Amino acid sequence: MSNQRQTLEQQRAASAWKDVDGVPEAVQSKYGTLARKLPAMIQMNGLGATLAFLRAKGKGENDDGHTLIFNHLSTWVLGQLQAKGDNLLAWVREADMAAYRRATAEAIEYGIWLKRYVEARDWGSKEGDDE
Repeated sequence: MSNQRQTLEQQRAASAWKDVDGVPEAVQSKYGTLARKLPAMIQMNGLGATLAFLRAKGKGENDDGHTLIFNHLSTWVLGQLQAKGDNLLAWVREADMAAYRRATAEAIEYGIWLKRYVEARDWGSKEGDDE
């Protein structure tokens, strides 16, 4: 079981690195600030509310980071749940409680990797960071 978990952690890390590596320079600061706050936002507000916030603030394709991080989270979590579609917010509205909990846990874990990588690149505001 630990090998499966390690493999999943490695998959999360690789995917998050690819996502962060592809962030356009123009939005790196905002994306970094959002990624640093993402795991805490999900824990405090819930997955659905966090996704709704990102969707509402996003101005379209890759905007100022909101849509981009929404899309990164949606792609990863929906892929892990083997769910159809590309919009995690739409999926969450229809999910049963067990699936919603799994999605939330996976979103937090993926968000932690995004946060680690933007911290390593020193993107975004450090306000509220643990260390």
